Amino acid sequence: MSKKLTVTLYKSELMYEIENKTYLTGKGRDTGANFEQVANMQASEEEEHKNQILRSMGNAFDALKAKASNYLSGTGVTANNIQIDMTGPTLALELEMPDNFNFAMGDTVKAALHKYIVNTCLFDWFVIAKPDEAKVYSDLSVNDLNDLREALNKRVRPTRTVPTT
Repeated sequence: MSKKLTVTLYKSELMYEIENKTYLTGKGRDTGANFEQVANMQASEEEEHKNQILRSMGNAFDALKAKASNYLSGTGVTANNIQIDMTGPTLALELEMPDNFNFAMGDTVKAALHKYIVNTCLFDWFVIAKPDEAKVYSDLSVNDLNDLREALNKRVRPTRTVPTT
């Protein structure tokens, strides 16, 4: 037997965190004389910026599906390379978990998925905008995958029942 764990990630929350982290990173690197460099580091609502982030978000989500494929349920039979857009508000994964999965780990799974997408998008962004910043986010996304793997492998200890006579 198995139970479903559905994780829903809101694109608007992912986008906000990505834009906020690029903003804060840019502000943190501001020397007072590097205005253009700081501005180029910061993702904004501009169409070109959103398109880049949405493409990265879709690629990261696809990578997550591959990493969680042992638990993924669904019957999708088509695939394409159309960039995800903001019209659909969410990204969702429906996972078939074994009965002994510790469902208290649901929030940990959600957090690892969220952080992985954000850090992967930040890596992709900084490879373009400021390459010396990119490795930090690559390393963080690897840590996020480890956190996800650990959370997905948490199980509830079986309880022993005493036979009645």
